[in-house]
Amino acid sequence: MALTGIEIFKLLPKTNCGECGVPTCLAFAMNLAAGKAELDKCPYVSEEAREKLAAASAPPIRPVKYGSGDTASTVGGETVLFRHEKTFFNPCGLAGTLLDTDADLVAKAKVWAGMQWERVGLNLRPGLVFLKCASNDAAKFEAAAKALCESTDLSLVLACEDPAIMAPVAKALADKKPILYAATNQNADKMCAIAGETGCPLAVKAVDIDEAKDLTTELTEAGLKDLLIDTGARDISGLLQDQIAVRRAALLKLDRTLGFPTIVFPGEMTDDPAMQVAIAASMVAKYGGIIVLGELTAESVFPLLLERLNIYTDPQRPMTVTQGIFEINGPGPDSPVLVTTNFSLTYFIVSGEIESSRVPSWLLIKDTEGLSVLTAWAAGKFSGDDVGMFVKKCGIEEKINHKSLIIPGYAAAIVGDMEEELPGWNIKVGPREAAHLAKFLKEWKPE
Repeated sequence: MALTGIEIFKLLPKTNCGECGVPTCLAFAMNLAAGKAELDKCPYVSEEAREKLAAASAPPIRPVKYGSGDTASTVGGETVLFRHEKTFFNPCGLAGTLLDTDADLVAKAKVWAGMQWERVGLNLRPGLVFLKCASNDAAKFEAAAKALCESTDLSLVLACEDPAIMAPVAKALADKKPILYAATNQNADKMCAIAGETGCPLAVKAVDIDEAKDLTTELTEAGLKDLLIDTGARDISGLLQDQIAVRRAALLKLDRTLGFPTIVFPGEMTDDPAMQVAIAASMVAKYGGIIVLGELTAESVFPLLLERLNIYTDPQRPMTVTQGIFEINGPGPDSPVLVTTNFSLTYFIVSGEIESSRVPSWLLIKDTEGLSVLTAWAAGKFSGDDVGMFVKKCGIEEKINHKSLIIPGYAAAIVGDMEEELPGWNIKVGPREAAHLAKFLKEWKPE
């Protein structure tokens, strides 16, 4: 049974140091009891207390790690029903389905691995292949899995309900940490042994939520912790109801038998690619852990990746880009230099207008904690001395032959302070609207 906040408080060091992010140990204890904090945030808790508090501090939905290399990831670990309450931390995985009998298996996987887009400084891509054993041959299944691992960096879900076939393949690829799919009422004991020996996450496949609870109970009692749940629903209404029921049971009722991420199958619910994407989109928003589609195409994957980015971004913090120097259109030493804030929308609008102008330019992005130009200026995070200090330290002077800097039109008030901070520089006030940048840049000349 989970400990109460007061019981947890008695085991904490009671230093009220604030290093955990809240001002008092009592507040931290209450957050632990509510599943809204992690015990590791306290640097002074004793090992004895740590052991006693492990259950109380564990997230209601267990975080499960899978894969290796660039596509290694974690699903689960969530503590809230709605992202505005806190945030969702571990993005769902997107997978395409391949058969071990597909002649073009490797070629398809390479295309999927190449589906990568950069946005807000992040690399968006699908990270998984759901490999089904259609051959019923362990050697062919293993060969197909190894071929995928050798030719791409995509993580794998190995799909085979025959333990005799799964065992050698899982052992051969244990270092890649694939997800094993699936343990059922008929094979749970043998699949449990395979997962225990290899250390791979194991998905349970049930006919309904009650059977899923029975399977997870059996497997956790046998010592397995890294599980995923397939409730068996293969219709939109049933799947949505199951996803909500599992999340609510885990978070609100602290039902540990359902405290695992889920795996869902839009690819098995319809042959219509557009409908698969629609179902997948609802699962991105409603708690899908691993979402398995049929064929992956750029036009289906990209919107899902953007939705995932939005859903798994902290709604209480603006999206930002990394502070630094950005080269647009291949700038040289005589190219114009512009500066703006690191609010992602500001960056994309400004960089897009510069790119469309075809004028080679340097764009300096200053960290303003994600605030737009006017808001950052009002908050003192885009003041003349701060921006001037940033220009000095960012290294742009080593890349250019002039000392002319363009600032946003809405920040014209900082010119005086910038000139004091940057003696010898010519501070030019750019247009207020990014739409007017192209004309401004084409007329610009260094001074």
